[in-house]
Amino acid sequence: MVDWAEECDVLVVGSGAGGCCGAYTAAREGLSVILIEASEHFGGTAAYSGGGGMWFPTNAVLRRAGDTDTLDDARTYFRSVVGDRTPRDLQDTFVTSGAPLIDYLEADDNFEFQVLPWPDYFGKAPNASATGRHICAAPLRVRDDLELNESIRGPLGRERAGERLRSTLIGGRALVGRFLVALRQYPNADTHLDTALEDLVVENGGVVGAIVSHGGERRAIRARRGVVLAAGGFERNDDMRAEFGVPGHSRDSMGPWSNLGKGHRAGIAAGADVDLMDEAWWSPGLTHPDGRSAFALWFTGGVFVDDRGERFVNESAPYDRIGHAALAHAESGKLTMPFWMIYDDKDGLAPPVQATNVPVAEAEQYVEAGLWKTADTLEELADMIGVPADVLAATVERFNAFAAAGVDEDFGRGDEPYDRAFSGGESPLVPVDTPPFHAAAFGLSDLGTKGGLRTDTCARVLDTSGAPIPGLYAAGNTMAAVSGTVYPGGGNPIGASMVFAHLAARDLASRT
Repeated sequence: MVDWAEECDVLVVGSGAGGCCGAYTAAREGLSVILIEASEHFGGTAAYSGGGGMWFPTNAVLRRAGDTDTLDDARTYFRSVVGDRTPRDLQDTFVTSGAPLIDYLEADDNFEFQVLPWPDYFGKAPNASATGRHICAAPLRVRDDLELNESIRGPLGRERAGERLRSTLIGGRALVGRFLVALRQYPNADTHLDTALEDLVVENGGVVGAIVSHGGERRAIRARRGVVLAAGGFERNDDMRAEFGVPGHSRDSMGPWSNLGKGHRAGIAAGADVDLMDEAWWSPGLTHPDGRSAFALWFTGGVFVDDRGERFVNESAPYDRIGHAALAHAESGKLTMPFWMIYDDKDGLAPPVQATNVPVAEAEQYVEAGLWKTADTLEELADMIGVPADVLAATVERFNAFAAAGVDEDFGRGDEPYDRAFSGGESPLVPVDTPPFHAAAFGLSDLGTKGGLRTDTCARVLDTSGAPIPGLYAAGNTMAAVSGTVYPGGGNPIGASMVFAHLAARDLASRT
């Protein structure tokens, strides 16, 4: 017998975009809901996102802006890049469910969205969109709601450098904020911070609740309909990363400290099957004086080089593709961390990185830490970073010739719409020709792990025989990613998290 401290129809674990969407849907459908969050702030990884985008083809927001995309085109694109790595019906459910979800949310005045142009990440794949299938939450003013502002995780500048909060929520914080405001209208919804999942309670093969901890005390919450696990990934748990073979280090992940994989552990203990457990949403990471390599994008110059001083990737490619290329090159023995961005002095000492996502320290700190190096010649710079001088000079000479011709014969930099997204449509091939020359250290970062519990199209968790576990659902990075080993487009992680949490709540509401 379990001594239940609380009871509800639906227990949602995690307060990122998926958890909030699942809790909101369940409450709106008339179910009593308890949402628990392990950390001191709502929002999960989604709240760190500067864009907070959702990849939802043909949604009403895009349509009102003149979008002429079709679901058939979006489905063809998604299938072409994901392949058969994940079930076809799961892929189709994601592609077709985003637009109806936006219709559902826009029926509530608390939600407002806007277009966020962002090209698909595989620009040469069939039916890729050059303008994207991407929207985000409209900014939300919270000048008179300090409690709400303080309760939402991020921005990273606040957490890592003590920056003051702004009075308007943007990006992922705006998305989470709108869900939290919308939840206030439902007396059947409760939220608990600093409350971590410890175990699931299983009776007769089905999940009927959970054991949670708060303030060092454990208590049981009964969930009459079921439990939705949307607790993020396990990127901040080095032991789990090692166990499942996830490259990199927890210190370099952009996930919050609380993403320790407790949802995964509880699901596995309840009999769940897992998939993609060695995968993550990768990115190159600018290395900072505190030793962490943080997700960086929007490179307006420079080239990446390997241990030989040679380029190995299209530097303007989407971040996940650069991360995969770095991993493959490292596995071949040609790249060790950190690797280096080589750039010139057109814009001074700081590397040409326009979106560092975390505050940049004083330049002197990077120099003193050996992370930024400067020399009058490429040959001298090569000696400083430990690569062959003649090779580095030849690499830069070859790249500069490509820049003059406007065509990157080696890696196709500039050939896809995303490559030009940060240069106003112009070529991203900028010569490295103005001394002194610089090198900045980069490592491998990630936006979270993407392996998790296998689910069906209703987000029901499947056991190792492929059968649903009664009462157990998963979404977000606790669910094995619908996109498999790739990252089809901006807003894919947040969008999928919301879709499958919404579908979980709708399925729970349909059950008596």
